[in-house]
Formats: sequence, C-alpha cells, structure tokens
Amino acid sequence: MTENAIEMENLTKKFGDFTAVDKLSLNIKKGKIFGFLGPNGAGKSTTIRMLCTLSNPTSGSAKIAGYDLIKDPSKVRENIGLVAEKMIMYDTLTAAENLRFFGKLYRIPKQKLEDRIDEMLELVNMQEWKHTQIDKFSTGMKQRINVIRALLPEPEIIFMDEPTLGLDPQTTYSIRDITREINRSGVTVILTTHAMIEAEVLSDRVAIIDHGKIAALDTPQNLKKLIAESDVSIFGAEITNLTPKLIEKINSLDVVDAVAQQDDHNLKISANGTEALNQIIDIIRHEDGNIASITKSNETTLEDVFLAVTGKEIRDQATGKAASTPHMDGEAPKSRIR
Repeated sequence: MTENAIEMENLTKKFGDFTAVDKLSLNIKKGKIFGFLGPNGAGKSTTIRMLCTLSNPTSGSAKIAGYDLIKDPSKVRENIGLVAEKMIMYDTLTAAENLRFFGKLYRIPKQKLEDRIDEMLELVNMQEWKHTQIDKFSTGMKQRINVIRALLPEPEIIFMDEPTLGLDPQTTYSIRDITREINRSGVTVILTTHAMIEAEVLSDRVAIIDHGKIAALDTPQNLKKLIAESDVSIFGAEITNLTPKLIEKINSLDVVDAVAQQDDHNLKISANGTEALNQIIDIIRHEDGNIASITKSNETTLEDVFLAVTGKEIRDQATGKAASTPHMDGEAPKSRIR
C-alpha cells in the first residue's frame, strides 16, 4: 500500500492556448499538512479543482487516496472533503440542520450522522449553537461550521481553500488550531492560502507554484534556509509619500527581484547584491521619496522566500516585462537565489 495520499504525474490543464497547470508531478504523503502557495493566476486553484474532480485534466494523471482521478472519480469524492473559499451553507437552517442536510447527501446512516454532528460541533466548540440559525452567526462561527461540514463523511483527505480569509485574529487562530486537530486525527490536509505565516506554522511541506509549475518545494525551514544562505536580501522600507510611480522605479532596478506593497507607506523589497541597499535609497531620493526608515530583515520568513521565488511575476505585473521562473525542488532557482 502506498504511503502517499496524492500522486500526480504530468498533470496538465489548458484553457484554449493558455496552460494553467503545466505537467505537474508531485507526491503528498499521508497524514501530513501540505501547503500550496502561489500568486494569483499561478495555477494552484486549478490544481485543487482537478484533484477534487471539479474539473477534468487536459492530460496527465493523478491518484487520490489510491483511486484514479479519471477512472474512479466517485471513489475519489468518497474519500475527500472540501472547505471552499466560499461558504457552502443555508442561512435559514440551523447549524444541525445544515450538517444533517449535507450528511444525508453523503448517505450517512441516521444515527451515525447524529452522533457525527455532535462530535464535530464539540470539536469546534459550537455545541450550544446547535439549534441556532446560521444567519445569526458571526463570520467566524459560520466558518467553523463550514469546516466541520467537510469532515462529516470522515474523509482521508481534506482540501482547505483560504480557510481564514477575512476572519479576525482570534477566529483565525481558532481555525488554525482546528486544522492541527483535524490533522492529528490522521486526516491529510491540503491547504491553499495567501497568508504566508499560516503556511509556515501549519505545513509539513510547501509547494510554491508559479506559471503552472512548481517553483519551490520543501519544508518551510529548508525553504527559509535558501534565503539565509544566499545573497538575496529582504528590506523593509517606510516611505511617507509612496506612489505607484516610485514603486515602479524601485522595481525597475536590476538588483531588485520583487516589490510587495504592505500598506500605504510600507514596502517589502527582495534584492540581490552588496550595492542593493544603496541603489534602492538612491532611486527613492532621486524620485523625491521621503524615507522614514529602511531596515534589513534579520529573520527570514516564508514570505521572503515567496517574494524571491515569484519575484519576476510580480515585476511582470508592474512593468509588463516577460520572464519565467525556473523550477526548484529543494534548491534555489539559479537566476534568483544563489
């Protein structure tokens, strides 16, 4: 029996002439939390849709929970759960009624379903709201019900698409804790998120997808070492009169790999070379930028890795230049991290 929950070989999805997922080959071990990261349009959501049987591959193959994605889609669906980014519930029904409705779709026997509902409500500390209508819940409470809805059929694998998007910090922490608890029960978790800290603290392994290919694949710690051991530097810049033109000028520097705007005044800049900082300061001053502070990151984060690996795509969106990101599996792209 295979030790992998998911096996993909040259999985490809095309929409006309556009290749959204390009010959993706990847194995995900059972009982792990696996993180999918990538810029918008990188192909991660398309990959998840294929693995959940919501979209057919153009070519390639995959096995989910031991079942062939193309030959046995019904068996695949029997062994997976999906926490979609959009909550799938009926506001006029109570928490229990929602869970009962979806449980019946899975043909779970009546008594087992009632026991399972109580068990799942206890998991997310929602027992006292069992008979309360969903429209009375906060967004965080709704998301907790949304998560356990996907757990009703006791899936081997659960896909969680942006599970903490738009939630307050307290609820975000709660959902992450629930995710760990789900995984401790033996369920393989596939997590897609734009929250780098979420992928970093939860995932056993992370794949960064760009242009439909795997641009980086390793544990969060090993990925962070790539930056720490390279000549890539991550700078934080606070500029009081920050403008789109100034961001574009900084991004146009040869030493700059990527620029990410944090808020109205703060940038995170990935750059190469010993003269990077001086060149960044010079271009800001030349464009009459008012520098409040510039600091170099002392501790590498997964966000820093993400910026370094997908930097060209970020630059493409800002300047219209064409570029590609090389493949990396446990080692850095030679053009970006050395």
